[in-house]
Amino acid sequence: MIKRFIILVFLLAVSYTSGIAQTMFSIATDLSLLKSIKKDQRFFTAGQNIVGHFNYTKKDAVFISVAYYSTGKFKNNLSAKAKLSTTVPQVISFDNLAEMKIKQVSLGMKHYFKGTIDAEGQWNLYGTAGFGLLIGIIQNTYSTNIDSGKYFLPSNPIPGKGNFKRLTMDLGLGAELPLGAGMFFYGEGRVWLPSSSYPSSYLFVNEKAPFIITTNFGIRILFD
Repeated sequence: MIKRFIILVFLLAVSYTSGIAQTMFSIATDLSLLKSIKKDQRFFTAGQNIVGHFNYTKKDAVFISVAYYSTGKFKNNLSAKAKLSTTVPQVISFDNLAEMKIKQVSLGMKHYFKGTIDAEGQWNLYGTAGFGLLIGIIQNTYSTNIDSGKYFLPSNPIPGKGNFKRLTMDLGLGAELPLGAGMFFYGEGRVWLPSSSYPSSYLFVNEKAPFIITTNFGIRILFD
């Protein structure tokens, strides 16, 4: 699924800019710090973001980015109720220990509010807006073994390993400093707003989740 999506958005970006004679291309890579801020699904992790820019003017570009992150960990407090009134105890409280890995592909537009794609001797300020496909892998482990013959287990999150997908709206703001020889150092903040909430029994929170913010620091290289 993710490979087909990457190919599709890459072809769209190429076809959008292929008719423009002055198109410039640059590629960027960065260290990305990710924070999931949704209640009951909060965690922090790090990863890498790779971005290709197709600049059809010196202030505007189409971009495609691919991001991968290491495992983030969090836990949820759960309870199981007894099926019979004679069962002791009537309620067992336990934790679900969750591990989540995230990948994301994003396609969008980049606009320089200050400076240009090839500016020298000055800093740049830009904004980005687009849409993305977030793919998550989650592993749930109950802290206590619960006898499903005696107790009602929670409907979610269920134990085990599962996948989920989310469409996202992606907004970002960043700044660049020229380093010379077509290289730029940049810092950028992004927000991923989930625009879909397909229910997953592996997630304790499904609605508008995961809600992600990232902070990225990296290098962009311009190819004339």
